[in-house]
Amino acid sequence: MYREKLRTADEAVQIVQDGDWVDYSQACSIPRFLDAALARRSGQLRDVKIRNAISMEPVATVENDPHGSFTYNVWHCSGLDRKYLDTGRAYHIPMLFRHCGAYYQKGYAPVNVAMLTVAPMDAEGYFSYGLTNCATQEILDAAEHIVLEVNPNMPTVAGISGDKIHISRVDYVVESDLPIPTVQAPKATEVDRQIASYIFPYVTSGCTLQLGIGGIPNSIGSMIAESDVKDLGMHTELMSDGYLDLYKAGKITNKYKKIYPGTGVFSICNGSRALYDFLDYHETIRTAPMHWVNSPAVIRELDDFISINGCIAVDLFGQVSSESAGLRQISGTGGQLDFITGALEAEHGRAFLAMHSTFTDKSGNLHSNILPHFTGGDIITTPRTQAPSIVTEYGIARLPGLPTWQRAEALIDIAHPDFREELIRSAEQQKIWRRSNKR
Repeated sequence: MYREKLRTADEAVQIVQDGDWVDYSQACSIPRFLDAALARRSGQLRDVKIRNAISMEPVATVENDPHGSFTYNVWHCSGLDRKYLDTGRAYHIPMLFRHCGAYYQKGYAPVNVAMLTVAPMDAEGYFSYGLTNCATQEILDAAEHIVLEVNPNMPTVAGISGDKIHISRVDYVVESDLPIPTVQAPKATEVDRQIASYIFPYVTSGCTLQLGIGGIPNSIGSMIAESDVKDLGMHTELMSDGYLDLYKAGKITNKYKKIYPGTGVFSICNGSRALYDFLDYHETIRTAPMHWVNSPAVIRELDDFISINGCIAVDLFGQVSSESAGLRQISGTGGQLDFITGALEAEHGRAFLAMHSTFTDKSGNLHSNILPHFTGGDIITTPRTQAPSIVTEYGIARLPGLPTWQRAEALIDIAHPDFREELIRSAEQQKIWRRSNKR
């Protein structure tokens, strides 16, 4: 059956027709041979829409489309995707990660052709989705046609569910040996380490961690690795090299997890080749669909759960933007609100959103990331009704349950000192500064 369905990439992409929606899955699963072959049909096709998320390598159907045959759409943005959006070569699709699969199931996101990279077929005829469980099963279930790019460099990772597809369900198979895209972890700054030092005391032995990407989570990981904290659990939408370091240090055992004890769970992964090799046929790490990993009902049952993510800006009401700078899309909602909701509902859950208190623009001017209010079209990722603890290099503002005047005070206390008086004046004008508040 495999041999009967084996095609060259140029032969396989003939299945795509005018007006089709083509889905590339997400992140490491982008089918690069097939993408390049599809790009070679620029001018032959009309109005083909492509979906993907977190592009990790240049996308041929974006880079090499002189005839405008393809429209590229992204669920969540990498740095490369930001460049595509900035130059009008891509469009963002708003979503909550836990609902991503439902968009396919309910027909909101039609799929004429699904193309994705998978691990080599096993003896029973199954292909592992490898590093990307996410909404892969829902994508393939919704697809009219399925083309797999089989790559021996994709690790085989077993899943709790939704982790493989049988050859009988596939239209065509294409073989590839391209390297799976990798991401280098950003280096932590001194400010990152200071922010991490405020969060670290809340990380206790036996708790389950969800870490985002960046210098702050990496700093926390380093602190944990050098501490007496032990027997941590992993339940995360995205596994990165920060977790690899904790596994190697013996800090993650998943011993006390309330759900799947002894097993670490993730939904998507990107990082180093060393991380991918570590995951290949790993016995105690499993993938799971995003609708399950990011479900607040599941997170709540994990009980002693800690979620640590980043954000871009916060206003004095506690509204949080984590995905745009004004009208410019930076990333996406992703799973931030999923994990904040789940952590708040967990009996011993805690959620933190971390950011630098300021940023410097291209002209060298300093600006506060704590704002009086949002006015520039910024996308609100976390509403003020669900705002958790906000952390900067000046401390933690614990926002749940606080009235507006206490929120304003708490946030101004962690703002850069150069902006505090200005923020106080704004709070007074907005009638959220109590006369007895400290200055």
